[in-house]
Amino acid sequence: LLPPMLAGEELTEKLACYPKYDSEIRSGTASERLLGLSSLYDIYIPGALSVEVYSKLYLATHRSLQKKQDKKTVTLQLVENRKRLQYTDGNGIIGGADSFTVIGQSGIGKSSAISRAVQLISEKGIIETNAPYAKIIPCVSVQTPFDSSVRSILLEILRVVDERLLTNYHASALRARATTDMLISSVSAVTLNHIGTLIVDEIQNVANSRNGDALVGALTQLINTSGISIAMVGTPDSASFFQQAYRLARRSLGIEGEPMQYDDTFKSFCRTLFSYCYVQNEPELSEGLLAWLYEHSGGVASVIISLLHDAQELSIYNGRETLDQQALELAYKQRMRMLHGYIDAGRSKQSSTGIIFTKKDVLPQQTTLPDDPHLMKKTLDRARNSRQSIVQILRENGVSVMEIPV
Repeated sequence: LLPPMLAGEELTEKLACYPKYDSEIRSGTASERLLGLSSLYDIYIPGALSVEVYSKLYLATHRSLQKKQDKKTVTLQLVENRKRLQYTDGNGIIGGADSFTVIGQSGIGKSSAISRAVQLISEKGIIETNAPYAKIIPCVSVQTPFDSSVRSILLEILRVVDERLLTNYHASALRARATTDMLISSVSAVTLNHIGTLIVDEIQNVANSRNGDALVGALTQLINTSGISIAMVGTPDSASFFQQAYRLARRSLGIEGEPMQYDDTFKSFCRTLFSYCYVQNEPELSEGLLAWLYEHSGGVASVIISLLHDAQELSIYNGRETLDQQALELAYKQRMRMLHGYIDAGRSKQSSTGIIFTKKDVLPQQTTLPDDPHLMKKTLDRARNSRQSIVQILRENGVSVMEIPV
């Protein structure tokens, strides 16, 4: 019922999204180039996180559909769900430990990876089965309410199912003024019949809400009484919440995404983005410029894309028509001021094993060591005696220091 599972180069090729680009647009009008520049946000370059997310979602959906094939067990579970709906004393029959998490810093591409994976898994659209006849949505995605309301997320699941299958579950629940306990039983039956994998995004909202524990408990009950797989997606803020107790921690096993490291993957990512050039002068991507991009983005994909987009936009506005370090610095100062503190904080947490030295008046692409061969010894001695940071002392001596995280 599902499309064949992909792997290797075939999977990478299917996940990727490269909008059409014609270099002739660089000779177009400013308005044409500004409109074309927005295609930068449509680029999707799959990495290790994308492959992991796809594989995890596919296998979870496959397992969920396997459970639905056991007609006897499904029938017993539906009976138990009906009991709970009427008498609030039903039991879980199918059960399962199919939940997992996708946790990572904002901007690294979690939601994009899930969206691309869902597109491939749902390639055939809604699945229709016979004996018994049923319509199944391979993956349904909802967002955690800002107040972690259990009732709100249950109603949202019903609304999304109604939207896809043209059913009337949401309106019926509202009309019946169903309690939260009744809603869980109702949603269990709906998910058992119509959903393969449930994706709950923005799960970090549970960390700072008094309803967070109740929401995770409701999702756990949903797993036990419907047999579906649930993927919880959020930022590292949610990790501390799940680590509070074993019953929560065992529900949070899964994928941890990280920003890109300064390696060939990062460089290839930047080269691909630079190939989408909308300024009149062709840019040159040097090693120094790559190092600057990494230092001012922290390896976060969305920040890199925004930097390159805004740098080209401002360069077209001011007539420079060049994508160089000056254009990037202008975009960083004018458009990304709110992110400076977060990028600096992230940079300070990363371990450093190398330092690039440049003279004060030399750009990174012309990297050289300082003229004074004894500078490092003098600096180390001063740092020991004054207990100051060696990086700070070097900067005070007119040396630009760039920390390269690994």
